[in-house]
Amino acid sequence: MTAQTPLFVILSEFRRTIRALALAVGLTTLVIFFLTPHLLHYVQMHLADKLYFFAVAEPFLAHVKLAFFGAVYGLIPWVMTVFWRAIAKPFGVKGTEVFFFIFFTCLLFYAGTLFCYFITLPFGIKFLLGFGSEELRAVISVSRFVNFTTIFILAFGAVFELPIFMVFLAKVGLCSRSFFARNRRIALLIIAILAAMLTPTPDVVNMLLMGGPLYLLYEAGIVILMVMRIK
Repeated sequence: MTAQTPLFVILSEFRRTIRALALAVGLTTLVIFFLTPHLLHYVQMHLADKLYFFAVAEPFLAHVKLAFFGAVYGLIPWVMTVFWRAIAKPFGVKGTEVFFFIFFTCLLFYAGTLFCYFITLPFGIKFLLGFGSEELRAVISVSRFVNFTTIFILAFGAVFELPIFMVFLAKVGLCSRSFFARNRRIALLIIAILAAMLTPTPDVVNMLLMGGPLYLLYEAGIVILMVMRIK
């Protein structure tokens, strides 16, 4: 019998839990949907002034999107558990090491989302709305506002995972610590491109608010590899 490829093992692990996870997301979305008026009010008070809608179904769909985002956000620990158990299995990563990856992935994800919500998004939205005037007033669609905020919050959460994936790649032998140290310039270029793509505004200040922490996380990943004595 031929050996199973890592991709086959990963997909098999995902298939075992994907239905239960999808059901949990659906049920959690339904529960949060009834709380979205309060949630939207809180987000709106923090990031925007008045919101408007331009289609009959737009408010309903905006609340559904926000509920879905809340479900995914709240279930991230389970999502990361499923993800890391599937990814770790073909590489022989087990036990406390898997728990390490799950815990710090969740920690960095929530740190990234909070950083985006309390620092980057307020600056970005203030910058964009600053182009308004007496003759040019903002009329913000509730649907686009929800899309805008949730996408960037999730994006920041995802990119803040960088050190953990650096540790994993070095741990399983796909990339070495010296590889990361040797390619700092390339990493800096990629980070600059990501910051330009993911930040809500193209100005240097907001790009630095994402790119700066992300590069520090890259350097932190190298330091962590040194402390853990992973070559």
